Amino acid sequence: MNHLGTVELETERLLLRRITKEDAKYAFENWMSDDEVTKYLRWENHKSVEESLEIISSWIEEYNSNQVYHWTIVLKEINEPIGMIGVIELDKKTEKVHIGYALGRAWWNNGIMTEAFQRIIKFLFEEVEVNRIESLHDPNNPGSGIVMKKSGLKYEGTLKQADWNNSGIVDAVCYGLISEDYFEE
Repeated sequence: MNHLGTVELETERLLLRRITKEDAKYAFENWMSDDEVTKYLRWENHKSVEESLEIISSWIEEYNSNQVYHWTIVLKEINEPIGMIGVIELDKKTEKVHIGYALGRAWWNNGIMTEAFQRIIKFLFEEVEVNRIESLHDPNNPGSGIVMKKSGLKYEGTLKQADWNNSGIVDAVCYGLISEDYFEE
């Protein structure tokens, strides 16, 4: 892999960039405090801006590594962060990355996460040269699976009681894409 770290990326409507301490208020208000957003995630909704700032500060420290890929999603139209997307697991031996994401509820069902995910996929295959991109979702959260499918990942199966989130132990619906298939299309 050709590690480049979290570089700024752009789409028609979005700017994908490193999160900053100044983003804490928006992150808290737009997605981190919303229990509907965090319902199927592994972290609970935040109770204060300070809590959001604490986690953001830890992410900022991680940017010192060129093997960290963690973007905040800025909607250009309003110029504020509305979500996040990034590599939550990186396996060097298989050159595989696992992608996780969260988006403020006010922006659901507008193709925003799909647009961000497609840009991340392009960057990870074409510039970082990963071999595999995958993501999982709880079957009770089919909207996340729609994002994966529209982003170009293929359904690979459902693993019984193989994951956990704020709902407890859950099945994991697996989507993936390998570089060979990406470049063939």
